[in-house]
Amino acid sequence: MKRWYVTQVYAGYEEPIKKDLIRRIKESGLEDLVGEILIPSVKLKQFFAVEEEQDEQLFPGYMLIEMELTPETQRCVLANPRIFKFLGGKEPVPLTKKEIDRVLAQVKGEVAVVAKKSDLVIGGEVTIKEGPFESFVGVVDKIDEENEKLTVMVSIFGRMTPVELSFNQVKQ
Repeated sequence: MKRWYVTQVYAGYEEPIKKDLIRRIKESGLEDLVGEILIPSVKLKQFFAVEEEQDEQLFPGYMLIEMELTPETQRCVLANPRIFKFLGGKEPVPLTKKEIDRVLAQVKGEVAVVAKKSDLVIGGEVTIKEGPFESFVGVVDKIDEENEKLTVMVSIFGRMTPVELSFNQVKQ
């Protein structure tokens, strides 16, 4: 029975490692024992730059392999010099159904993965990039990460006035 196993690989080389592994599996005739090879990644919306979606890996430096664990399949996977090891050591431990279902749901976009917004800090300066206060510079007063809103204090006619904005309306 095929189960999902996690391998630790050189971070940043996941795609070439996957291609090499697929080639090795075909050369060894192990296609029946190895299923899908997954580099878990999600589309994240980027704020502060141009608002666009960017592919971001969920687990850099790790690759998931669906396979029957046999000495041949294990040897084939570990023959790649850029694959360090299976998680679990000499006896690789498969992911539970709950764990793999969660990862697959994230990859398919069924579970929200929030982009890091650590750039926003209370007291930090931001420039408003759209709306009636476009090009105004203000100071972040409150951050509501759950609703992706923030309150920015802007000087209007010499008085500090709170303006509520969404994250994509400001840039740093």
